[in-house]
Amino acid sequence: MRELMDGKTLPILIVLAAIGLIWYAAAIPMNAAWQDRLNARAGLEVSFTEFAGQTWSQDKPLLPAPHQVIGEIWQATIGTDITSKRSLAYHAGVTLSSTLLGFALGTLLGVGLALVIVHNDASDRSLMPWIIASQTVPILAIAPMVVVGLGAVGITGLLPKALISMYLSFFPVVVGMVKGLRTPEAIQLDLMRTYNATPWQLFSKLRWPSAIPFLFASMKVGIAISLIGAVVGELSNNAGGGLGVRLLTGSYNGQTIQMWAALFIAAALAAVLVIAVGEAEKLAARSMGARP
Repeated sequence: MRELMDGKTLPILIVLAAIGLIWYAAAIPMNAAWQDRLNARAGLEVSFTEFAGQTWSQDKPLLPAPHQVIGEIWQATIGTDITSKRSLAYHAGVTLSSTLLGFALGTLLGVGLALVIVHNDASDRSLMPWIIASQTVPILAIAPMVVVGLGAVGITGLLPKALISMYLSFFPVVVGMVKGLRTPEAIQLDLMRTYNATPWQLFSKLRWPSAIPFLFASMKVGIAISLIGAVVGELSNNAGGGLGVRLLTGSYNGQTIQMWAALFIAAALAAVLVIAVGEAEKLAARSMGARP
């Protein structure tokens, strides 16, 4: 018990318990209006305890109870064939494919732009304002244009959604890498030049190692918003499946439990991806000689 209280487990459990209690309490007033109508039509008079139980067991509630969402996740993953279009695991796989491809493209683009910006003053003055301005355009406005425009030239499926993810994920990588590559101080750069270091040695021995922590910090942000981009892209094109499609169909049919289940799967997927980037950061730091 002492180890449990001294570690991180107990605070997390307390927060989760508080969220669950608030969630159950909020579901009662949000679902009360519809349940009052149902009871009035059936001529039922129930106690508050029975009424609360009714609001937590509606088929299409405004706010589903936690156990309803968990049950839907279980049924749509473990209880459904993974190849079925009703499986959340299948749709999560589709979203994951778009996310990883878009994240890879965004990371490569971000690192490439950062290298150009750091090593060329004209690029710094010309590119950086446009990169910043690109993020002021709402992604909900861009996504349909990308999907429809590429579809008009025969490009469908994974690539349009990956490009939307790339659009969101490259920005933090650019900003982080520019900051990281400029981290070395002037005295360090002068010392390398005193040693007659070549531009490649200056980059590989000083700038790049200094930028690695900034790169992984940016990648953690990039992988999370890359998932958001994939989901938004799926909202604009429901032909290929994905968690965004599940959200869309759930909205059309009033299946709020299905929508919440898809949201939870997306959140869990994002958490796993961020953890994976964090583990990759540890491996990179260890390979560079950092202490565990």
